[in-house]
Amino acid sequence: MDIRQVTLAEWDDALPEAGFEVFHTPEALNAIAAHATGDLRLYAGYKGEQVVGLFPAVVRESAVGTAVFSPPPGLSVPRLGPLVTPTSPKRRKREKVNLAFTEGVLERLRVDDPLTLFRAVCPTAYPDPRPYVWSSLDLDTSFTYHLDVGDDADALLRSFSKSLRREIRDGADLDVRVETSDEADGARTVLEQTRERYAEQDRTLPLEWPYVRDLTAGLADVGRCRTYLVRNPAGDVLSGVVVLYSNDVAYYWLGGTRETYEGTSVNSLLHWRIVEDLVDGDPIPSVSAYDLMGANVPRLCRYKSKFGAELVPYYAIETAGAGMRAAKAAFRLVKR
Repeated sequence: MDIRQVTLAEWDDALPEAGFEVFHTPEALNAIAAHATGDLRLYAGYKGEQVVGLFPAVVRESAVGTAVFSPPPGLSVPRLGPLVTPTSPKRRKREKVNLAFTEGVLERLRVDDPLTLFRAVCPTAYPDPRPYVWSSLDLDTSFTYHLDVGDDADALLRSFSKSLRREIRDGADLDVRVETSDEADGARTVLEQTRERYAEQDRTLPLEWPYVRDLTAGLADVGRCRTYLVRNPAGDVLSGVVVLYSNDVAYYWLGGTRETYEGTSVNSLLHWRIVEDLVDGDPIPSVSAYDLMGANVPRLCRYKSKFGAELVPYYAIETAGAGMRAAKAAFRLVKR
């Protein structure tokens, strides 16, 4: 297999119609390239002139070695990693393509070099990380929730837990309004509310406004970002969520800080409005799932599980042993 480093325009042409995550889009990668520490390198695997694999990586080179990240830490990119799109439906041929592409990319990145540290978190649509394990890398499995938005909002609401349905009904009775915005001010408001919430919990939010601005503006320009805000009667923002969109999935990316109005939480109403729009095919008709962005923290799962969403695994692959543990400390790898 021929592994080539490609331009962002070539990457855009090669991106499949389905199976990629929003951060695989050229608009998101452009923001990552501008704000990540390191160089963004885009690799494509070719069989003849047919692209059968894509892998984006941020590479940091220093006097002590090389670190390869996909996604890079600190930018709240939950998953990136490989896209493999073999043309044959036969399992043997699909596995052959996946193996050849994996080996070719790891060779280009010099992952077998003892001074190279590697970490990738795969998209949920990537089903087979075994070639990475066969290359002596460690494998870990994490989970997220995908809510199937279907085409029947009433049936979807009935599938929620009793307490979640009550919160949605109580929120709908409040004198508040949910609005959408593609403007930067909305995203910045959500960012600052989230930063304040982190500070209340003695945590630090790693995101900075210039990155959030560039990412959300770039994605909004192509209809892949929308901010939802809940306002009280005076027009003050109570809470908000920044939603990002691939062709298949809507992502609850930022915000959703818990806020009440007249004793009732407004967050369930906010999520329900997002879901209602998705059921209606707004803004991207092909989106079929709402990613609640993680199912790995028990405290957060107690709320997210109320949606009755499907538990979906995804894989993290990294350099084995003590070297990676040291690298995590040195580079301050961030998990959202």
